[in-house]
Amino acid sequence: MPVVDPPAIAAIRRFNRFHTRWVGALGGDLHGSGFGLTEARVLYELAQRDGWRAGELARELGLDPAYLSRLLRRFVGLGWLERGRAPGDGRALELQLTPAGHEAFAPLDEASRRQADAILTRLGEAERAALVASLDRAQALLSGASQARPSPTIREHRPGDIGWVVSAHARLYAQEYGWDISFEALVAEIAAKFLREFQPGKERCFIAELEGTPAGSAFVVQESAEVAKLRLVLVERRAQGLGLGKRLVREAVGFARAAGYRRMVLWTNDILHAARAIYVAEGFRLVAEEQHHSFGQDLVGQNWELEL
Repeated sequence: MPVVDPPAIAAIRRFNRFHTRWVGALGGDLHGSGFGLTEARVLYELAQRDGWRAGELARELGLDPAYLSRLLRRFVGLGWLERGRAPGDGRALELQLTPAGHEAFAPLDEASRRQADAILTRLGEAERAALVASLDRAQALLSGASQARPSPTIREHRPGDIGWVVSAHARLYAQEYGWDISFEALVAEIAAKFLREFQPGKERCFIAELEGTPAGSAFVVQESAEVAKLRLVLVERRAQGLGLGKRLVREAVGFARAAGYRRMVLWTNDILHAARAIYVAEGFRLVAEEQHHSFGQDLVGQNWELEL
């Protein structure tokens, strides 16, 4: 009876099959260069720096030293590689590509660049950033290497972001609080009004990005000539614990103050404990609260305000 792979194992194996086919490793002719995968990788490492020692290179690439030695002898025979005594250690040999070796490597390097460029050219800016971040993250996870938590960035909204804001709010609040589809409708109405009546210089949507993809939001909208309203503050689960909610609120407050508003208000619910802690820390004060039944839940709505 065949063993059925768990989904995660199957996903890794599926990606391995895709990647070996994509780079042309199966045919022994990487990127049409005439080099097999191992030959190409050894040549790449030798082209990046001089001074490799054979044992060091074998460990770096996880190759059998005897196999690597045969490969290096072939490169020497082709005039691509020279071996010289290491400074300070006459017993050790260091490796260096010759000009002919660099010339042999150049078409492989260019083919690899063209392949990457072909992929990136058909992607938008946000997709490219997401791809690069995902590849870095996948490499760290697969290698087991420790990696510092990435630092999120905050920017103004651009086309496509508002749809993400609606989707993220609906998904997160349904998962964490059980709110129904009427909340998504409310967020969609707020977001549509923001786009339809947007007032540059007086209103702004802040989008937080983490590893190239949206991870948080905060809106400043005009309530009156002197009052700004803070709306749609959200931080995705994967970005929590980075202080991002506080940063978004501070950006919004700073914008409202610079735009000339004298007061900022917001409406929230008492079950949103993390958000309320941020508002208190930033100087907002609770001015009113009222019980209501919304989004399929019994809630306590709260009005907060901040003198700017």
